[in-house]
Amino acid sequence: MKYTQLGRTGLKVSRLVLGTMNFGPQTDEAHSHAIMDAAHEAGINFFDTANVYGWGENKGRTEEIIGNWFAQGGGRREKTVLATKVYANMGTGDEVWPNDDKLSALNIRRAVDASLKRLRTDHIDLYQFHHVDRSTPWDEIWQAIDVLVQQGKILYVGSSNHAGWHLAKANETARRRGSYGLVSEQCLYNLAERRAEMEVIPAARDYGLGVIPWSPLHGGLLGGAIRKEREGGGGRTASGRSADALSNTSVREQVQAYEDLLDKHGLEPGETALAWLLTRPGVTGPIVGPRTTEQLASAVRASELTLGEELLRSLDEIFPGPGPSPEAFAW
Repeated sequence: MKYTQLGRTGLKVSRLVLGTMNFGPQTDEAHSHAIMDAAHEAGINFFDTANVYGWGENKGRTEEIIGNWFAQGGGRREKTVLATKVYANMGTGDEVWPNDDKLSALNIRRAVDASLKRLRTDHIDLYQFHHVDRSTPWDEIWQAIDVLVQQGKILYVGSSNHAGWHLAKANETARRRGSYGLVSEQCLYNLAERRAEMEVIPAARDYGLGVIPWSPLHGGLLGGAIRKEREGGGGRTASGRSADALSNTSVREQVQAYEDLLDKHGLEPGETALAWLLTRPGVTGPIVGPRTTEQLASAVRASELTLGEELLRSLDEIFPGPGPSPEAFAW
């Protein structure tokens, strides 16, 4: 496994990020623990989760599964760069209160303590804002974060699903306050969805933020969706985002051209999509969310792939990106 530094920090992280969103809803605790053990064996040290994972009445369950794994010892926590997120409402049933979500200083303080308890650890390495809070000023957010850093409860701070101007406003506010600011941005980015190249990624690179793409296979669309459809399988590709996309004729033609190209080169679609992200400027590593150890092994193989220049040009022809702004929408 190759490693890189997270943005402008000195923190070394693996080029693949283990996403844990399936732990609980899709994968039971025993198999989740086996996947995390396999990730460490493969050299993956960067794990991503969120306080809301588990969903519905089981919000927080994923963090609990990870915490139980840490509690087994064996250096599991020490070998892991742990990232979690805050924003979603964590109230359940009738116990939903106005300050149970978003990025107020009150909710950030409460949410950190709750995550630490579920994760059974004394600190979070990367604490991420899961979404933009349009109601809370950045001065308030950084005031809360600075206290938590001083207390040793969090080390670094990142964002997720933020626009380029949000990154600029966040880090300019941090600079004015003498705070360290954001060090990463987790965004939707893959071959089929390249709008992040317009402003988010250029802003992240300029401010020294590592880019962590989520949904690298675009909901299964880039994982051999048409082939799986033809073979009568596909699981998640048979419904949801992938199925909706394939109902669009032009998208279907793109995906078919993609799969035909990779058949010609003897490459697996999903592994190629991950490998492509690893060639992109500014990308720290994509988040892979395996439901099984076999899916994890496939992701690890992708990290070892080298894509030639001719193939990269062909991929750009099939899935052309918008290019940076303002040229993407002006002269």
